[in-house]
Order: sequence, then C-alpha cells, then structure tokens
Amino acid sequence: MGSWFWFALASAVMAAFVSIFGKIGLQQVDSNTATAIRAVIMALFLIGVIAVQGKLTQIGEVLANRKALLFIVLSGVAGALSWLFYFLAIQKGDVAKVAPIDKLSVVLAVGFAFLFLGEKLSIWGTMGVVLIAIGVILTTIA
Repeated sequence: MGSWFWFALASAVMAAFVSIFGKIGLQQVDSNTATAIRAVIMALFLIGVIAVQGKLTQIGEVLANRKALLFIVLSGVAGALSWLFYFLAIQKGDVAKVAPIDKLSVVLAVGFAFLFLGEKLSIWGTMGVVLIAIGVILTTIA
C-alpha cells in the first residue's frame, strides 16, 4: 500500500475525533459560531504547518493561478457549508446516525469523479461503493 492509504486512514481517524469533540463542544453553544471558530483555528494551524515546512512563499503561486484559486475557493465554500450542516446535525442528532449519513459523501464523490473527472471503478470498487450506501441506509433506519 502506498503512503496515500496511511494518510487516508489518518484522515478517517481525525474525522472521527472531529465528530466526538464537536458533539461535546457544541453543548449549549451556537453551531455556526462554533464552526467559524473551528475554521479560524484550522487556518492558523495550517499556516503554521506551511511555515514550518518553509512553504509560505507558495501562497503567492497559488493566488496567481486563477484556475487553481477558483477551484480552491469553491472547495473551501463547499467545505464550510459541509461543516456548517454537519455541526448543526450533530448538535441536534446522534453522531452514530449523523456520521454515517455524512459518509454518503464517499458515494457522491465517486459518482462525481466518474461524471466530471472520467475516473473509473472496477467491479469490486463499484460493489464497495454500493455497500457503503447500503451501510448508510442500515445505520440510519436501525
């Protein structure tokens, strides 16, 4: 397995902690305000990461690339909306039900990658995506 697998696994573990920490932190506070504070913390943390890596100068390169910047902005807006909805959902519902529904993003991302990027799936990959969808349904009706 390539390094991508370990990064993806680490992402899943951290995403799970986001749900748990978020649910605890959202008790008796506004979810949109909490999401905004979280976004500021994320931005500061990530600026620190690129500073430590010595990559602060690359910010100008990204800003100069109009196509890249457009899609990064769109990704940022989509991510912000996703987290606004997610924090609102976990504040009002159980993480055990909200998190699986959120993972429909996997099914949607694979579908969008097929439609917009021309990415293909093997029969096993297709079956895996179908099983994810079935799993989401089962966890929400249980």
